[in-house]
Amino acid sequence: MSKSACFVTQEATEEILSRVTHMCAECYAEIHLGDTIHYDMQNYRYLCERCQEELCEKMNDECEIIAEESDGLFG
Repeated sequence: MSKSACFVTQEATEEILSRVTHMCAECYAEIHLGDTIHYDMQNYRYLCERCQEELCEKMNDECEIIAEESDGLFG
C-alpha cells in the first residue's frame, strides 16, 4: 500500500457509507463496508485503493500533481 501525507487512510464504516459516499470519486467503483479507503485531502474526496495508488504515483512530496511531459506544440 502506498503511504502519503496527502491522504488519510481509513476503513469504510457504516457512517461514512451512509452519510458521505459509497463510491470512489475517481473511478466510481462501489465501496463496501470494511474496505480500505483514502481521503484525498487536496481535493476533498474518498478514493479506492487502486485510484489512490495511481494518484500517489503522479504526485510530489507537496501533494501536487507533477505535469507529465508532452510532445505537444506548447509542451
